[in-house]
Amino acid sequence: MPARAYWTGQLRLSLVSIPVQLYAATKTASRIAFHQIHQPSGKRVRYEKVVPGLGPVETSEIVKGYEVDKGRYITVSDEELDSIRLEAKKVIDLVRFVDQTDIDPIYFDRPFFVVPDGEGNEEAYVVLRQSLHETQRIGLGQMAIRGQGSLVAVKACGRGIILETLRYADEIRRSDAFFADIPNLDPASDLTDLAKELIQRKSGPFEPAEFKDAYTMALREMLDKKIKNEPIRDVSEGEEKGAVVIDLMEALKRSLTPAAAASRSAKEAASRSAKEASGGSAKEKAKPEKKASGKGKKTAKAKSAA
Repeated sequence: MPARAYWTGQLRLSLVSIPVQLYAATKTASRIAFHQIHQPSGKRVRYEKVVPGLGPVETSEIVKGYEVDKGRYITVSDEELDSIRLEAKKVIDLVRFVDQTDIDPIYFDRPFFVVPDGEGNEEAYVVLRQSLHETQRIGLGQMAIRGQGSLVAVKACGRGIILETLRYADEIRRSDAFFADIPNLDPASDLTDLAKELIQRKSGPFEPAEFKDAYTMALREMLDKKIKNEPIRDVSEGEEKGAVVIDLMEALKRSLTPAAAASRSAKEAASRSAKEASGGSAKEKAKPEKKASGKGKKTAKAKSAA
C-alpha cells in the first residue's frame, strides 16, 4: 500500500462482516507552508507557553479549561475525559441506507478509501460495492476513533468503496438567517431561458485536472527560482532547543542597578580582605623569627656581663 492505514476493522452488514482498511483520500503534502524567521539572524521564531504576570510555565502545570464566561473557567482533567471516551470498536455497522441525493453536500467532511484487508475478502467487498452502485444508495453507520464518535457514509466509488465522515446536525448553521433578506421574485421567463442556454453550453463532465490552483503554482515557481538563484541561509548548526538567549544591553543595565552595585562592592571588599589577611599572615610569620634572633643576642651579652 502507498500509505499507512488510518483505521483497520470491519464493515458489517447484518451477519456479513468484511475486513477492511481505511486510507486518507486527501493529502496535505502539496500545500506550501511558511515558517516565521527572525530576519537579522535568519533563525526560526519559537513560541513559549506563558502566563501573563508569571512568564513561561512547565508543560506539567498546564491543564484543559472550559470558558464558562469571559475570563472564568472550569478545569477538566485527563482522567475525567478518559472516563467518557467511547470504546474504540473495530466494527462499523451499516444501520441505514439512503438515496445518494438525500444527503446535502454540506454534511460531508473527510473522505477515505476503503479497501479489503487480507486475501479471501475481496468477494464480499465486491458484492457490497456492486449492490451500493446498482441501488444508488449510501450506507450510514458510526465509528469511534481516539475516543470520539463519527457519523460515516459508505458509497460505491469506481472499482472500490469510499467512506466519508459526516458532520452532525448541530455542527451545521441554518441557512434561513443568511437567505432571509433575499426577495422572493418571479424572474421573467426570457431571462431564465437565456441563463439555461448559457448553462447548457458550458455543461460537461467534471474533470478536476482541468482546474489549477494558480496561486500555488505561481508561489512554487517563485520559490524554485529563489532556491536556484539566491544563497540559502543555514542556521541549523549550533542551534539548541530551549537555549537561553542573553540580551547584552539588558545584562549591562541590570549590572548598573543599586543592588547589583552593592553586591559587586561587597564581593570586591571580601576579595580585598582575603588578600590582606593572606598577606598579613605571611608578614607575621616572618617577624617572630627576626625578634627571636635579636633576643638571643641580647641574652648572650647579658650572661657574658654577669
